[in-house]
Order: sequence, then C-alpha cells, then structure tokens
Amino acid sequence: MADAAALHRALVDGLVGRRCISDARVEAAFRAVPRHLFLPGVPLADAYRDQAIPTKTVDGEAVSSSSQPEIMATMLEQLKLEPGLRVLEIGAGTGYNAALMAHIVGEEGAVVTVDIDQDLVDGARDHLATAGFDRVRVVLGDGGLGHPDGAPYDRIILTVGAWDVAPAWREQLGPNGRLVLPLMVGGSQKSVAFVHSSESPLGRRGPSPAAACGAHHAGNHLVSASVKECLFMRLRGAFAAPPFRASLDDGAGLHLYVRDPARVDPAAVRALLAGAPVDLPTGVRVTGREVYGGLVLWIAVRESGFCWLEAIGPESDAHPVPRLFALSGKYRSAAGVFEEGSAVFFMRPPGDPVPAEPEREPRPFELHVRGFGDGADTERLRRHARAWDGAGRPGTDGLRIRALPIDVDYTPTVHEQVIVKRWTRLVLDWPDHAGPDTSGSRYESR
Repeated sequence: MADAAALHRALVDGLVGRRCISDARVEAAFRAVPRHLFLPGVPLADAYRDQAIPTKTVDGEAVSSSSQPEIMATMLEQLKLEPGLRVLEIGAGTGYNAALMAHIVGEEGAVVTVDIDQDLVDGARDHLATAGFDRVRVVLGDGGLGHPDGAPYDRIILTVGAWDVAPAWREQLGPNGRLVLPLMVGGSQKSVAFVHSSESPLGRRGPSPAAACGAHHAGNHLVSASVKECLFMRLRGAFAAPPFRASLDDGAGLHLYVRDPARVDPAAVRALLAGAPVDLPTGVRVTGREVYGGLVLWIAVRESGFCWLEAIGPESDAHPVPRLFALSGKYRSAAGVFEEGSAVFFMRPPGDPVPAEPEREPRPFELHVRGFGDGADTERLRRHARAWDGAGRPGTDGLRIRALPIDVDYTPTVHEQVIVKRWTRLVLDWPDHAGPDTSGSRYESR
C-alpha cells in the first residue's frame, strides 16, 4: 500500500505539474480517490500510469476502459463541478470517474452513472462500494436515452465518443447546465463543453422561410464554452454512430474509415495499397497535434472522399499504412482522401522512426503526402495543407461550436462551416479571427 500511495501521488503531481489540473477541487478529488481500487488485477505500476487501460473487448475491439487520467482531468475541469450539483454520466466504465465527481459534489450532490452492459454496471458498483462511494447510483441502460428519472441535471458528461448530440441529453440538461462530451467533428473528436445560449441561432440574418418553422427552438441551442482535443471509444446502443469502418483483411487489424463503407471493395483497396507509392513534401512544418486538431477538420469538410486508414495490433508495422500517427507494435493511422482507383494520405517524412512510447512534447516535422494508384492526386492534398497554413492554421484553439436542433435551418456566413448530423446542425467558426473562407460550406455527415 505504501507503493500505491507513492505511485498515486506521483501521478497526480505529474498532472498538476503539466497543468492538466488547475482546479483545486479536481486536484483534491484525484488525490483522494485511488485509481487502483477501480482496476483490481491490474499491476499497481500500470494502474498509476497516465494511460488508458482497456477493461473489456468484444470481437477484438475495446468497448470499455479506464480513461487516461490526463483527459479525465481536462474534462472534469471543463465540467466545472461544484458541491451540491446533480450529475449524469454516460459510460460508467470502472466507476473511477464517477467517484471523482462524487467527491467534488459531496453528499449534498448526486451522481448517476449509466452503462449498457450488466457486467460493467456490476463491476462499477463493486468498485465504488470498495472506495467508499456507494452513494453513486449505477444504472443499466442505453446512454443515448440519458436517465430521465433523475432529470433535470446540472451537469451531464459522456466518457464515450458521441457522433451526435442525442435529444435526451439536451432535454435532461437543466437551464443553467453544462454538457461535456467527446463529439465527432469533421473526422476527429473534440471534447466540447456546451452551455445553453440565449442568443438566437438565426443571428442578424433573420429566419429563412424554412427556419421560421423552427424558430421556437431559438433558446434551445447549445454553444461551446470550451473545446479540447480527445480520443475515446465510441458510444454503443441505439444512438451509436452510423457505420464508417470497412475491414480490409477479415478482422486482422487493417481498416478503412469512410462515409460509405458498403462501397469499399477490400481486395481492390489491398491491391491499391500494394502498389508503388508516390511521396511528396508539402513545405509545411507541423506537429501531430496541429494535424489532428486542425488539418483533419479542414480536409474532412472539403473532401467527400475523406478517410482514415488504420492498422491495429502487434502486426501494425507490417501493414502499408503511411505513418502519420503511430506507436510501434500497437497502431498506425493516417488521414487522407480515398476515391475509386486512388488514395492519398498525409504522413510524416519517409524513414521517420516509429516511437515505442507516446511523445510527451510534440515534435515538429515537415508534412508529406503519399499517393497510391493511377492518377493519385497528391497535389490536391498538398494544396489543402498550404491553404490551411495560409489561413492561420485554424484548429481546436479558438474554435466555437454551436449545436442547433436539426429543424432549425441556418445559412452560414463565408467563415462558418455547417456539419449536418441526424438530430443536430453543428455550426463551426473561429470568432477571434476571420478563419477559413469556406463560402458557407455544408457537410452532410452520414
């Protein structure tokens, strides 16, 4: 137990030292709640590493985990918890995050956490009881439906990636509430803290005839108070994302993520990737964080063929995935554009070594593109990289996201992007500067 205490202290000291934690209440919760109590059977040294730990897999894919403490701290700070608040969590997992929140809201507050699998619910209850937080209510259910019995909530948080803002979360959020969720936004996830906005979503332009029918929703749209980068496993159940993944090798770990996976011929894609590639520099120096947070979004809303190519597992280094993001023997992935007969991806310089551990400090590199197939349009991706760079590299920092109910029509300005989901229109802009001129682009996110 002395080892556990020392490891626990070192983990939290590291989070504070790197300024992942600045809120005194969040720090106190992390210091008070031992993580290893929620990870029985996991070696202490692993339990107190700043890393995600998968706790359940289905068909070789992780479906539940104890999230990385750094992103947990970031999201709890976005949530802005106070004593006495009522909180709903979607994704109970091990129960660790619920315990941290219960520590902050205290006995006068309330935490309800929902998971879709009975074994996860049972495990979270056991872990919470062991840690002294049996006052947390753990509920079996589909997180997309929230938990109406306890509504309204002062805070709602998701610890799973959401493709859209489900109607129940909006409806169960109190008038002064805050919703924090990992949201899929144009090809990458953003941890978004939403609050209610009193501003009309129709703005200075006034309603169009179609918008007039939905104008009664003007006070019911959400606006981001904070946007951070993140990466979470996806929400399951009736509100899961539509299918995007095409397996290229019968489940052996090579996948292509596209908007219409039914149109992907795995054999043809494998043959395409087996051909001789063309590598070209872009002349743009970046960090991986800038690419994920900004350039991915830039091309995702401009290219109907936007895609991710990914290899997972011990054999990932042997797959023909250009190295944009990678850990040796664990995964490789690259974002790009896939069209019939050609595929082009962003990548790091050819020959750049693949790290065995995550980089603590982002290392700049010259962005390259790799093209496969006859007529592979490497120049198009090079132009995108240069245009993004010339527009000031719009990314997560300074990004504002408004979430409008789907029946509210909206005409974007030239500096806004609209992503159309099932229940929501996401309006993106960068209010602190002009941002990218998208000519009022609309992106149908299927």
